This record gives sequence, C-alpha cells and structure tokens, in this order.
Amino acid sequence: MAIKGFPNNQSAMIKLKSPLEIGKLQVANQIVAEALAEMAAIIQPGLETLELDILAEEICRRRKVKPAFKNYRGYPRSVCVSINDEVVHGIPSHRCLEEGDLVSIDFGVRYDGYFGDAAVTVPVGEVSSSAKKLMATTEEALYAGIGQVCIGHRLSDVSHAIQETVEKEGFSVIRDFVGHGIGRALHEDPQIPNYGPPGHGPVLQAGMTMAIEPMVSAGDWQVSVLPDGWTAVTKDGSLAAHYEHTIALTEKGVLILSKL
Repeated sequence: MAIKGFPNNQSAMIKLKSPLEIGKLQVANQIVAEALAEMAAIIQPGLETLELDILAEEICRRRKVKPAFKNYRGYPRSVCVSINDEVVHGIPSHRCLEEGDLVSIDFGVRYDGYFGDAAVTVPVGEVSSSAKKLMATTEEALYAGIGQVCIGHRLSDVSHAIQETVEKEGFSVIRDFVGHGIGRALHEDPQIPNYGPPGHGPVLQAGMTMAIEPMVSAGDWQVSVLPDGWTAVTKDGSLAAHYEHTIALTEKGVLILSKL
C-alpha cells in the first residue's frame, strides 16, 4: 500500500532488522506473493472485483494471518484493486472487469507481528500494445530500483533509477505516493519516492527492509482522489500500472522477500 508524501530524510528513524526479523518478514511476504498469484489466476472478464477481496480473506484464514489493509486508517477491504486510470487504493465492489482492462492488485498481511506488502498489475484478457508496454516498463523500473539497493548507496539512487527507467519510455512517475520502510509497522521510515536526483538521503545499510513500489502513468503524473476518500486516479484519465516488492538488504546483498 502506497502512502502520500515526500520524505524528510534528515529526520528518518530507520529501524534495522535482525536476521530473525527478516525471516519473519520473508514468511509474511511469501504469503502475500502466493495470494497475489492466486488472485491473478482468476482475473477474467466478468469477474467482480469484490471476488478478489473474498479470495484474499479466504487466503488469510487458510494461512492464519491477518489482512494488513483492512481497517488501516479506515480502509474498508483487505485488498486494493485499481482499474485502468486508477493508480492505487481502489476499493473492491460489485464492479465487473472488462476485456482489455488493466488491474493493479495490492495486498498485505501481518504474520507474527511483521508485515508483508506487494503489488502486481494484471491484464484482463487481451490488452493493447501500449498497455503491455506500460506494464513492462513499470516492472522494469521496480527492478531497476531494487538494483540500486546496495550497502553504501543512497536512498535517492533507488528513486532516480526508477524515474530514469520510466521516463526514457515516455511515461510519467506518480509523485503523490511513495514506497516505504516496513517491519513491525506496515509503513515505517524511510519513505521512498519514485523520482529525484541520485546521491541524496540516508545511506543504505544492512538490516534495512523496504517496500519499493513504482506507480506509473501513461500520461501526466498528477492524480486526484475520488469521493470515496481512497481511490487515486490520473487527472488526465490515462492508464496506470503499479508493481511492488518488499526487499531486505543484508550483508550478502538484497533479498526480494515477496518474490515466489
């Protein structure tokens, strides 16, 4: 789940995690990854987005974990389902998916006091070539950002790699929402914007755990929030995509905790 705002890196209180804590985060995030795969597998024209929320709840019961998003700051469901121009935080309902839609699914759980959080964008049936390019570029940007997570690098090196990857393809990085640290809280410091110059912000250290999540628009980066108070849409109605992984930086390198 993305959060609104831009970091004040000088005052960030980053909590480094022990190997034991990273192990718990990995369990939580593997459950999230499995759940996203199950939800993606049922995506088809005619599916009500509420059915994804029902499945998410069932997976939580099966795995004996708590959904991270439900009732978080008043959010009413367990999963965020955002369609086409909806960037993040779309609320599942009786709305049906249609052929050619893009659907971003964002899901999180709490396991033994630690959180998992990840997102993926899924095509509904056959989608346009431009939609495919948007998805591919957003996922590429995610891995470009992860590629900058090294001991001694700066936080904004991650942000810059994401922005550079997105903009070279003619797309725009959403600036109103950011990635975040994660651990015993769903959202911890540091906040991680998806744009900015390299070489700024906190130095990356072993024990840092972060949810990196580029949100990308095929048009302009500006967004507005619908009257439901949650669903963020592109102001110009352009398509959007969203990918997210939770990662841990260790002495041996990066672990992508939410990758199956």
